Amino acid sequence: MVCTMSAAAVAVWIGTVVTILSRSHAERNVYPSAGVLFVHVLEREHFKGEFPPYPKSGDASSDPITFNTNLMGYPDRPGWLRYIQRTPLSDGVLYGSPTAEHVGRPTVIEITAYNRRTFETARHNLVINIMATEEFPLPYQAEFYIKNMNVEEMLASEVLGDFLGAVKNVWQPERLNAINITSALDRGGRVPLPINNLKEGVYVMVGADVPFSSCLREVESPYNQQRCSQEMEPVITCDKKFRAQFHIDWCKISLVDINKVVPVYITRPDPGTGILPEFGEYNPPSESLRSRDYFSDFLITLAVPSAVALVIFFILGYTMCCRREGVEKRNMQTPDIQLVHHSSIQKSSKELRSMSKNREISWPLSTLPVFNPVSGEVVPPIHPDNYETTSMPLMQTQANLQNQITIPQQRPSGDNYVMSTFRRLEVNGIPEERKVAEALNL
Repeated sequence: MVCTMSAAAVAVWIGTVVTILSRSHAERNVYPSAGVLFVHVLEREHFKGEFPPYPKSGDASSDPITFNTNLMGYPDRPGWLRYIQRTPLSDGVLYGSPTAEHVGRPTVIEITAYNRRTFETARHNLVINIMATEEFPLPYQAEFYIKNMNVEEMLASEVLGDFLGAVKNVWQPERLNAINITSALDRGGRVPLPINNLKEGVYVMVGADVPFSSCLREVESPYNQQRCSQEMEPVITCDKKFRAQFHIDWCKISLVDINKVVPVYITRPDPGTGILPEFGEYNPPSESLRSRDYFSDFLITLAVPSAVALVIFFILGYTMCCRREGVEKRNMQTPDIQLVHHSSIQKSSKELRSMSKNREISWPLSTLPVFNPVSGEVVPPIHPDNYETTSMPLMQTQANLQNQITIPQQRPSGDNYVMSTFRRLEVNGIPEERKVAEALNL
């Protein structure tokens, strides 16, 4: 059976939960309790009276107004207090859960309203007096993750009352209150896509004075734990009590019994002389400081390393220049037989190099000029001197020769002639006339 509550029942229930819902007024004093959710609504309608009206009385006055909230004298709010406003046309909300550490110290919040039409501002102060209560914190605390809600929707009194009514129907406690509300984005959640009216999700922590019911304990069963590890929804019998309005992710529910929690005390080291104390004002040193002589520091940091480097430089210079062994000293210390061997090797190498330069080489026929035995004309070679012949054959056939000379040769019988080709040969610039003479005697 789904729990439904009327408007009057919701009003009575909110008063029972001890959750403070207040509206914005100038210089307002509020008295929240430690460990109980505190919600303060900054209504745009209230601040519209601080700004001039529209030029025409018939125009609809819907000024875009944004708010800036900060602790008086500081640029930001206290750590336990959060603020949210979706658009300049929606109301702002201050919410959070104060702790026992803030009891007895008034917290003054400066609220500055900016009119985006006229660029004027209005400033109000909100004095938060945190009160101590004996019944809080409640020992049994459960945190629910609601997937289909945004934080400003959950902070509305009607929606929060419906949720607490569903939790009371499942848990059946004597005292139940909302401890804190946190957006999923503040827990590392991702911004939802702007499709299908997706919501960012919200965490709601509630506290009660009785142990957890069997329905809430069902999520701890091995079967449901296995389904959660496989990213499947667990089977919870009381989920239908919430499903009509709230979609709860039961795999992310947290059940804490503060009576069984072992407190962990972190020992902080004693601060040194250069660390400021947690409380108190900074006391700077006196302006009349004693003068200090830096000559000794100069000698230690600059003069001493320079002197050491200069000594090392002179030692290396003497070793490399004054202690150098010359050629004569080296020859005097070398045995004579070794010097003779070295000299003979040098002479032999020089003689081989000179002989290799003067040796006679027969150049390939393709690189020699052609001598015409009839006209006496010397035809240049097939290729110029600078032609690359490394990839060409040394001896080319007659079919490949372009500037060839044909000489008639008489055959033993008949009047026909056979054409023979001759080329002039040179060895080291001396022409070879033997074949030419033979050709002329034919």
